[in-house]
Amino acid sequence: MGTKFWWTVFASLVGVSTWIISLHFWRITRKRAPPGSIGWPLLGETLLFLKPHPSTSTGQFLHHRVQRFGRVFKSHLFGEPAIVSCDPDLNAYVLQNEDRLFQCSYPTAIHGILGEMSMLVVVGDAHKRLRTLALSLVNAAKTNPTFLHDIETNALLITGKWKQKQTVIFCEEARKFTFNVIVKQILSLEPDSPETSTILKDFLTFMKGLASLPLYIPGTSYAKAVKSKSQILSTLKTLVDRRRNGEETHRGDFLDMLLTSTSLADDEILSLVLDLLLGGYETTAVLIAMVLKFLTDCPSALQLLKSEHEDILSRKQNDKAGLNWDDYKQMSFTQNVINEALRCGNVVKFVHRKALKDVKFKGYEIPAGWKILPMFSAVHLDSSSYEDPQEFNPWRWQTAIAGKQFTPFGGGPRLCPGSELAKVETAFFIHHLVLNFRWRPAELDHSVAYPYVEFEKGLPIHVERLYMAN
Repeated sequence: MGTKFWWTVFASLVGVSTWIISLHFWRITRKRAPPGSIGWPLLGETLLFLKPHPSTSTGQFLHHRVQRFGRVFKSHLFGEPAIVSCDPDLNAYVLQNEDRLFQCSYPTAIHGILGEMSMLVVVGDAHKRLRTLALSLVNAAKTNPTFLHDIETNALLITGKWKQKQTVIFCEEARKFTFNVIVKQILSLEPDSPETSTILKDFLTFMKGLASLPLYIPGTSYAKAVKSKSQILSTLKTLVDRRRNGEETHRGDFLDMLLTSTSLADDEILSLVLDLLLGGYETTAVLIAMVLKFLTDCPSALQLLKSEHEDILSRKQNDKAGLNWDDYKQMSFTQNVINEALRCGNVVKFVHRKALKDVKFKGYEIPAGWKILPMFSAVHLDSSSYEDPQEFNPWRWQTAIAGKQFTPFGGGPRLCPGSELAKVETAFFIHHLVLNFRWRPAELDHSVAYPYVEFEKGLPIHVERLYMAN
């Protein structure tokens, strides 16, 4: 058989493949879905959707398609036909109808790296059970004086080491702080314990691969992340075995709470602990960095926030117990700053869902089985939701803002259970930061959505201690 024969076979295969792909896409486009485009066969528009852009903007993908098709449009993302929603009404509808009309549906690669028992990917009763346990931690912790003391102690520990430094990479410092807090609350580990260092080292590798291309090839970020997750779980398993064998006394932490539950197997316990470490570490650290960045660029907000914390300090001059829940509740302008940083910075840009049945909304249909992506960032930066949406303006929060216009932690039954703790940690860290330091940028830096949010240079700042009594 000659070359001509093999070229004929090759051309036939290409033709058949093209016909199958075209038929698949024709079936997608003929449905009564919203207008939109589906991009290249198989690949779709995923690479365009994931193209890095400033987290304080919607990015070109959303901007161009909203202008062309409207706030709700169809696409083909992560290997599936998809509806992208920049509509606050549809976003709220999707979030509130979890497990009835819509269901959590993250890409296979996320399942592969987090595991099938992760609270982020499980659905139905399994998710309800895990979320209830996570909420029990939050409810026990947020008004617990010991927990609040640990937050403050770790804030002072991190910032106290800046005395001998002129420049710090703020994102690294924020991550050390949030990691120290969460491992103490869940596992009773101190910052200088060997297990803390081991878990943190593996966690850094794990985080780098979490949003990388899912190529399980030795040496890739994804493969390293899968390996690091196994090492984290191995370290956690050692800690669990010590508790079960009586080698460690009752600590009263969240791990003890889980071990007394007869409803969870060890694999479920380890997976939930990993989820809580992940949730209490990265997003809170990014939020703290966002607050610092926006305050740096808005001196009037920084001055008012500093005055609020000076007032709290003056009221507590004879109080040696440190900050408490009542102090946190008095930080009204701080709350405004945190909310505005969440809105402008978009730490969480979107979530993954799929339609369980055909859903009609505003005259068009979301077909059963299609992915739907509620885009929180698009609503947060929409001029019909906020006046001058690109402007950092914490004063806007002095008037109430509708819940469906502001969803930095998701919503509905899958609302992030640790959202309040993230705000408490941020408020306490900022309290000691503004009272004890002044700072200025060491380099110009920006937050970028990859879609996970990260500062390109780690947000380097020059710091100068104020030597105020605190």
